[in-house]
Amino acid sequence: MNSVISAATIGARNCGWDVLGIMDGFEHLIEGRTSEVRPLSITDVSRIHVQGGSIIRTSRANPTVRDEEAADPEWRLHACLESLRKLGIGALVTIGGDDTAFSASQLAAAAAGSLRVAHVPKTIDNDLPLPGGTPTFGFETARSVGVQLVNNLMTDAITTQRWYLVVAMGRSAGHLALGIGKSAGATVTLIAEEFPRDEPIRLSRLVDVLETAMLKRIAHGRPFGVAVLAEGIGLRLPQDELEKAMPEVERDEHGHVRLAELELDRLLAKLVRDRFRERGRSITVEGKNIGYELRCAPPIPFDIEYTRDLGYGAIDYLKRVLDGDEPGGMITIQDGHMVPLPFGSFSDPETGRVRIRLVNVGSSSYRVAREYMIRLDREDLRDPDRLGPIAAACGLTPQAFRDRYGYLVG
Repeated sequence: MNSVISAATIGARNCGWDVLGIMDGFEHLIEGRTSEVRPLSITDVSRIHVQGGSIIRTSRANPTVRDEEAADPEWRLHACLESLRKLGIGALVTIGGDDTAFSASQLAAAAAGSLRVAHVPKTIDNDLPLPGGTPTFGFETARSVGVQLVNNLMTDAITTQRWYLVVAMGRSAGHLALGIGKSAGATVTLIAEEFPRDEPIRLSRLVDVLETAMLKRIAHGRPFGVAVLAEGIGLRLPQDELEKAMPEVERDEHGHVRLAELELDRLLAKLVRDRFRERGRSITVEGKNIGYELRCAPPIPFDIEYTRDLGYGAIDYLKRVLDGDEPGGMITIQDGHMVPLPFGSFSDPETGRVRIRLVNVGSSSYRVAREYMIRLDREDLRDPDRLGPIAAACGLTPQAFRDRYGYLVG
């Protein structure tokens, strides 16, 4: 984010524009506090591109939340626009994921020509629909840090003969979990996209996948490993299981369940331990959430270069649309060129929200990831020499094991 702020500020200042950094996202604008801004000069931002985090901070404040009991249900949106008007802002750069992109598009539409908005897509979840499979900025840095952490956990797992269940961020899509798991050579990675979309994901099924992977490792004489899971699996739990796991479900300003409160890693670790305990075996399984640790790391060179292009592109786009009819758009880089996508062109026509880019489980890339995971497969059930040790580790006969776990491989 700092790299985008730096590039946009330098680009705007070189055009002769004044630049204001709005603190804490939309939070103060909604409340009408126009004092929470800071002028940004080239000197202020000249070296921040190598730093993680954001010098103007962030928040989850949402200007698009409607208040049906108010005289003006959209007062937050209108208050935000009024604050921008008082500040004399005619061009706005927003940085964020699908929620911020939606808020930016609504601001641009409501401004009716008085404001031009350039949105820079940012999310370590990598779930915005950028053309050509281009990653969203921050994803590659987060994956790099995640791989280092998982590699450390794998070394510890080998040393102590234990298991780690690692949950990585990815509310709507499993790109980050899969990218970390594949690059680190994790034992197994689970993402929501691999399960049928029209069905909930039962905790019992998740435990079965993890348990059989562990049994297979035990049969191979390697009773340790690291499993990586996408946090978005938690949103696919049946309502009764979600409510049982989270009796008091908390939601953020955008209406999303706070998945950090679910502690999916610890929940699954307990259920797996219970499974082994029931058959008289002891296993050490630790849950580990690596969410916030990935978010504000110093950017790797790929993301620095990428975000400098995006920040410059945002200002270049705003210069071209200031006197036109286009209210705003999302900045993308395609084949080395800045290509703005007009607001609405990347939204779901039914919901009006930004489309989500899911992991394509039919792709060659995903197939390669699956090939190098340790998990129960058809050959394990067909080959008696492979099935026998796995069933023995479970304390079942081969046929009983097939009957119990065969559904996992179809």
